[in-house]
Amino acid sequence: MTDPRDDLLLLDNQLCFALVTAARNVVSIYRPVLEPLGLTHPQYLVMLALWEESPRSLGDLAGSLALEAATVSPLVKRLEAQGLVHRERRSGDERRLDVGLTDDGRALRERALEVPGQIMSTTGLGREDLAHIRDALAPFAGRRV
Repeated sequence: MTDPRDDLLLLDNQLCFALVTAARNVVSIYRPVLEPLGLTHPQYLVMLALWEESPRSLGDLAGSLALEAATVSPLVKRLEAQGLVHRERRSGDERRLDVGLTDDGRALRERALEVPGQIMSTTGLGREDLAHIRDALAPFAGRRV
């Protein structure tokens, strides 16, 4: 006789496995869409946050992305090397590093407006579908949507 709880330990029944594989697959869908923009998926997330508000402190940017500042800092440095953002110490508080968009970074937003449509086309999901998935994942995302 098998223990009825055995099903709970099947890999395909694990929420963590479903989330990790879904995340990996979604990022792979974004890769060819973002490539013409010269962005990786993590860089795209940084740019999205800056297109919402710029300039902002590195700490605020990291918080918005639910990442550590030490993780965001190399992304920002690469974006700066591409000429999309600039970093500068805040006057009056040298401990704070502000990150802002350059003219090229602002201009890239126009091209990025095509990304969501391309992702919807590739996945076959519409706005409502994506909103439903996003809302269902909100409790696990570290912040409420």
